[in-house]
Amino acid sequence: MATTAVDADQQTLKDPVKYEGKQSELSLSPDGMLRWTAPCGGERCLVIENEVLGFAGEGAQLTVRAYVEKGVGFFCGAGRRHRERKDYVFEMSSEDSRRNWSGKLKEHIDLLGRPKRLFVVVNPFGGSKSALKIFHKEVHPMLVAADVQFTLQETHHQLHAKSLAHSLDLSKYDGIVCVSGDGVLVEVVNGLLQREDWAAAIKMPIGVVPAGTGNGMAKSLLDSADDCCSPANAVMTIIRGHRCPLDVATVLQQGKRFFSVLMLSWGLIADIDIESERYRWMGSSRLDFYCIVRILWLRRYQGRIFFVPAPGYEAFGEPVKQSSEASSTLDMWQQNQEANPNVQRSGYQGPTTRFEKSEWKTIEGPFISVWLHNVPWGSEDTMAAPDAKFSDGYLDLIVTQNCPKSSLLGMMTKLKDGSHVKSPYIKYLKVKALQLEPGNRTGEKSTGGIIDADGEVLARGEGTYRNGQGDLMAYGPPIQMTVDKGLATLFSPRS
Repeated sequence: MATTAVDADQQTLKDPVKYEGKQSELSLSPDGMLRWTAPCGGERCLVIENEVLGFAGEGAQLTVRAYVEKGVGFFCGAGRRHRERKDYVFEMSSEDSRRNWSGKLKEHIDLLGRPKRLFVVVNPFGGSKSALKIFHKEVHPMLVAADVQFTLQETHHQLHAKSLAHSLDLSKYDGIVCVSGDGVLVEVVNGLLQREDWAAAIKMPIGVVPAGTGNGMAKSLLDSADDCCSPANAVMTIIRGHRCPLDVATVLQQGKRFFSVLMLSWGLIADIDIESERYRWMGSSRLDFYCIVRILWLRRYQGRIFFVPAPGYEAFGEPVKQSSEASSTLDMWQQNQEANPNVQRSGYQGPTTRFEKSEWKTIEGPFISVWLHNVPWGSEDTMAAPDAKFSDGYLDLIVTQNCPKSSLLGMMTKLKDGSHVKSPYIKYLKVKALQLEPGNRTGEKSTGGIIDADGEVLARGEGTYRNGQGDLMAYGPPIQMTVDKGLATLFSPRS
């Protein structure tokens, strides 16, 4: 009976095997590298941490389940941008040898700290309504290949994911996975932060599988590792179990709170995002069509923003003078932060940092667009804030004011690579806190605008699309944003 060999110096496990009917030698190094000789010659290898999903054994046969680059990508040193599922089947020298190898592979995988139990939330109504198909075709097979147990839950209505996260027994799971666009992720974060045990709950890792219209968070995560934005790449990210912190912004108005992880917009971007819903029959092209419409019939909005610039961005805006008007504005900030102090509240209330004595700056309207971003991508083809980081404690602010229509149209075509921020018509900076005081459209005394946060309407002014639907906040009173650095946790392609 053949026995498994172990290199005494390197502690490398070695064994003679058959691969594709040809004799070979399989080795496993202490750093988790599987190597063997291909029938056509040359060495092949798999990195357990990055490429191996799991394994299976029966008799003397060992099957290694992997996710590797297409074509020659499974050779050492190759890139891994376009990958595929592939099984490698080895005939070991004996059943005992196969058991020994299975044990060693399990040891390596267990040391990686991968999730073993996941709660999977699928939104069957979002985007092109393909989330369930994506789950069954791409997510489920990879979870099975990686021996990851899961509980599947479809959402049945708006805010269902929020209520699920709010009541979920988190002790049963190692993570929550959102198979949808960005909406389910936002609901899950809000649900976790409204729990009594929010401080522990918000550390539950959240995975994002792109299956919606925007997919801004999935795109931001995968792009950070030069991976294409695909469901399979996202699932591999979750299986590997690496984690990164994520800033969470508290949006506040007179005691009402919303927790944002993506963006807030007012003006042109919000109008395109929300008002284009009337053209949903056009599919994704509705956004491009309505963008042209809104630029041709351009709107400008009165109002102003107050902000605390991040270090290095102090040159933007005008200093807030200690006039009675400015004092009243910043007093309003304090009142918003402490609204209804006698009301008993459960859940997260927002960052403890206060900015009343900070060096505030202001920019006066009219505005074409005010856009705040927490991550680089707003959707798979919109790189709104190229300098945004997942956990730097700042929001990226993109302000457009006086801009000719022709230049504005050109800038919108540059959103695909983020080069629009180089335009002289854009102010692009980072802020620690911001207060938005929205006004009406210029030339129209009674028509307001739309304030959009993470794809959902927070507030609508008079005369706007679907005004009067009972949004969370009111249009007109100041709306504030503060950032809690690294509050949430995501499954990430990089640790």
